[in-house]
Amino acid sequence: MNRKDVDSNDSECKGTCFLQKKQKNGHFRIQSLTIFVTLRPQYVLTMFNKRYLTFQIIAALTFTGLSAQEWMRVHQQAFDTPWTLPVAIDSIEEMRVEEPQELLDIEMHDAFVVPLGIGGLDSLSFEEIIESETKNKYQVFQLFIYTENGQGIYSKDDYVPCYVGINGGNSYSCRWQKAGIRGRGNSTWEWYDKKPYRIKFDTKQKVLGMSRAKSWVLLANYRDVTDMMNTYVFELGQMMGLPFTNHCRYVEVLLNGEYIGLYQLTEQVQQGSNRVDISDDRGILLSLDVDDGPQGGDRSERSFWTKGYQMPAVVKYPDEEVLTPALLDSIREVFGQLESAIKQKNYAAASELLDMESFARYVMIQELVYNVELSAPRSIYLHKDGDGKWVMGPLWDFDAGYDFDWADMYHGHDYFASYQETVMGSNPVKRNGNYKDTPQFFTDLFGTQEFVDLYKETWQQYADSIVSRPWEEVIKYMNQFRQGAITRENQKWPIRNKSFGTELNKMHEWLLNRAAFMDDLVRNIPDPGNVVPIDDEKLKGTIDVYTTMQWNKGYDQDVKVEVDRSKVLQLLGLAEADFKKSSMTIVPLNSDGTEGPNNTNGTFGGWFDGDNNPRTWNGGHIYIEVFDDLFNWDCGLRNDTCYDDEHTVTMQYQYQVGTTLYKVNVRVHFTIEFSWW
Repeated sequence: MNRKDVDSNDSECKGTCFLQKKQKNGHFRIQSLTIFVTLRPQYVLTMFNKRYLTFQIIAALTFTGLSAQEWMRVHQQAFDTPWTLPVAIDSIEEMRVEEPQELLDIEMHDAFVVPLGIGGLDSLSFEEIIESETKNKYQVFQLFIYTENGQGIYSKDDYVPCYVGINGGNSYSCRWQKAGIRGRGNSTWEWYDKKPYRIKFDTKQKVLGMSRAKSWVLLANYRDVTDMMNTYVFELGQMMGLPFTNHCRYVEVLLNGEYIGLYQLTEQVQQGSNRVDISDDRGILLSLDVDDGPQGGDRSERSFWTKGYQMPAVVKYPDEEVLTPALLDSIREVFGQLESAIKQKNYAAASELLDMESFARYVMIQELVYNVELSAPRSIYLHKDGDGKWVMGPLWDFDAGYDFDWADMYHGHDYFASYQETVMGSNPVKRNGNYKDTPQFFTDLFGTQEFVDLYKETWQQYADSIVSRPWEEVIKYMNQFRQGAITRENQKWPIRNKSFGTELNKMHEWLLNRAAFMDDLVRNIPDPGNVVPIDDEKLKGTIDVYTTMQWNKGYDQDVKVEVDRSKVLQLLGLAEADFKKSSMTIVPLNSDGTEGPNNTNGTFGGWFDGDNNPRTWNGGHIYIEVFDDLFNWDCGLRNDTCYDDEHTVTMQYQYQVGTTLYKVNVRVHFTIEFSWW
């Protein structure tokens, strides 16, 4: 290209726009700002000087709809990635230096604004290119966010107006659009300095090759040093054919001119033609989530306790605007029909209501990466379209898997200690894993031969590639990270005694060991035998038990709930010699007689709230835990929440004989004695 020195007030010139620097030891340092322009004769450029060097250059470019082949590229060598502007440019009205907050004074529909941080910049050039370059989703892109008046983002509820600029590099269109931004997440928003965000554009946008939509998520992945835990699962879900599995891109984000790190840009889990594609009028998108459900952070009219397994549920679609109490109750009833079929271990009935292949693949992925959020549950999605079946997914939120060390959950980044722990266990229907409070919604189907066969067949289908194929994708992202992005991320967010490369190698080794362990685990899931669907249920009687607990002893009570074994067997009509422990289950009951969840570490049991209903620990007053001895139960209380003098709660023995389920209620009367020593 021709270059020509020009005065900053020169109105018409030709050449290349160049930032002149003084060379020293093979490197450039900014010494002066000289303008060279290689543009058409009608281009006009004006430069206003600034007295310091670290600033934003804002190029306001007006354009008309010329040929799509006439594109412009701006090289920003500080990032080794060019800006590719998907516009045909007639003229440059001006190039000027601005403070970031002044961006909002520019009318975006009249001008395309290119933000360039020039600290360490070697050159700035414009040239014409043809849109024929290979799309590379693995590269690290740049994303610029400027909020109105430079205000901070402190809320998960209220959007802050902003402009978002996306540098698509050589692969995708660059965009500069109006949007809103707010915080998102639960533990990641509350606990960590690096915050996750949700962006909502004013109009639907196709972002870095991902399908058009308004809402997008920036995952901080601060807990996950590898930044790959979600990506591995997303790639695996796509490989296994789970519908509506997320895609992702990685971006380095500058917020109001400040570098805030490497983020994972992905779709918002929501209803939509390019998201969870269920019908507008009859689609249902449900989330099972203890944080956002009726006892968690979201206590709105969108949430409820499920009818069968008493799981916390939130309706994500239909939207709040049309979700009447009657419609909410209808959704609870529809989901309750599925719960009832699963609870009865009636595979034929359940398979009419649930896409069994999606269910098998979904819980298999959860167990493979040891995602303990299944046990809460948290971030568990499923959807339904009209009269169609329930389908599991999309997959979401996996930085609590991979054997995360919860002992240091507020500050820690420790994973991969053991590959032999399980969520559901070696015999899932008995929930004999490390999380015995996992809702039986996810495990009861293992009590049917049909599902056990399907689960084993599914594992065999994917066993040879379940690590290797997704990991091939991980390597492609990893190679792009190492071109500078991960270094900048670690400088911004240094993690104690952690190295990206070391943690990534640990993750790969853990997955290989985990897959080998799972191979043995799945092959040896026991056949449930001739399980007959239950077509009759009989309550045979009620036993009252009286127990006194000491308030000051909390979890360390000296007493147990002692149930008369002989009386239970008598009510069940069983001789001692005929009793089979494997046929017995014990469930906590709500005060209305329906079954509640076991949210304890016992094989059976339950936390009970102030109204004597089974709930989670965070709302619990007292608990009962049942381990090996089915007739002597551990008990205790939370003395930071329980100040009641007494509680009366109900546990229920259930024993199946043929097609009949016999039941005996145990009503436990707790007296709580108060003392401070």
